[in-house]
Amino acid sequence: MTDKQQYWGYHLILDCAGCNHNAITNYENVYSFVKQLVKDIDMVAYGEPQIVNFGSGDKAGFTLIQLIETSNISCHFVNELDQMYLDVFSCKPYDQDIVEDLVVRYFGVKSVRKAFIERQAVLETE
Repeated sequence: MTDKQQYWGYHLILDCAGCNHNAITNYENVYSFVKQLVKDIDMVAYGEPQIVNFGSGDKAGFTLIQLIETSNISCHFVNELDQMYLDVFSCKPYDQDIVEDLVVRYFGVKSVRKAFIERQAVLETE
């Protein structure tokens, strides 16, 4: 490492409550969201997103996986509770505010709990 700390990855974790139920249960909205997110944070999608609606009870909802050239975006939507759980992991830096703004715009989120991790594996020596 140099004097300026460098990281392998940047991992944004958003736990979102109070989502608009119609927005999180609408396939086209979820699809449009991830396409816009990839574009707005200047990533390159690797293939199409996988968006699957499955589960039961308070676990049911869409799960979204979008591979990007620098890692992945994953999200699970919880229909019964109007919640979403989003992870954006990339070795390329990106603007966290853009991600949060899009989440609010596409899903009407009322509350966001955020964590951000700068990731770097280190070989420990004895």
